[in-house]
Amino acid sequence: MEIIIADHAGFCFGVERAVGLVEETSRKHTGVYTLGPIIHNPQIVRKFAEQGVGVCEDTNNFSNENTVVIRSHGVPKQTYGDLSEKSVNVVDATCPFVKKAQNSAQKLGQGGASVVVYGENNHPEVQSIVSFIDSEYFIVSGEAEANALPFREQYALIAQTTQNSESFDKIAEILKTKCSGLTVSNTICNATNLRQAAAISLAGQVDTMLVIGGKNSGNTTRLYEICKGICPRTMHIETKDELCKELFKDSRKVGITAGASTPGYLVDEVIEFLKEVTNEQD
Repeated sequence: MEIIIADHAGFCFGVERAVGLVEETSRKHTGVYTLGPIIHNPQIVRKFAEQGVGVCEDTNNFSNENTVVIRSHGVPKQTYGDLSEKSVNVVDATCPFVKKAQNSAQKLGQGGASVVVYGENNHPEVQSIVSFIDSEYFIVSGEAEANALPFREQYALIAQTTQNSESFDKIAEILKTKCSGLTVSNTICNATNLRQAAAISLAGQVDTMLVIGGKNSGNTTRLYEICKGICPRTMHIETKDELCKELFKDSRKVGITAGASTPGYLVDEVIEFLKEVTNEQD
């Protein structure tokens, strides 16, 4: 059985930076919390909990004795004010690409356009982005919701950084029929595009595809959906413990990719498991 690993799998720059900031902060301070899960990977969150780093969603629970790390997905604009009022020590681990999306949202809203955000309505990144919009805005998760939007004189389109570029382009075409003028700011980060392109390429070459990452991770779920559409035998797993050797008895080529919030050691453990399966098959 051949094992093939996709290019651009696993931690992206923003996630690696956020995890590094938590590690650095926990060495320097006590009473450290992340405001929400630092990334959407339960194994990493559990690892930090074992090191004494808590997770809390409510700014009312913090005092000036705490150090709070802003998660990679960002937080609503008002949250910064709430933390400042409490004199909380803040370490901002918001992904730079999310910051760029927040800034784009703010500028487009100030320009008078109705802003359309392509993303998941309840995702913390999307909620952080829309909090910077002072004008009318809409959140759409796909083409059907874009088609249902009312006509406006001016629309502006941005995206959650981990969304699918092909769908983003289709939504842009729909919006052109819904307004007199459309401004497009593609805020999907390049790491997402590269990861999805590599997964698409690999899924077409294998008979079994494994997508590794948190079940609560939006970008990992999109990788799974993309791969599933190409390779029907695609599985979304968090760890090797979800696998059994019987799953691969008919596999000749197994592809592996991982979400942007998936640490390398989890990928390595899956690879080692598959190598054991291969050795037994031989």
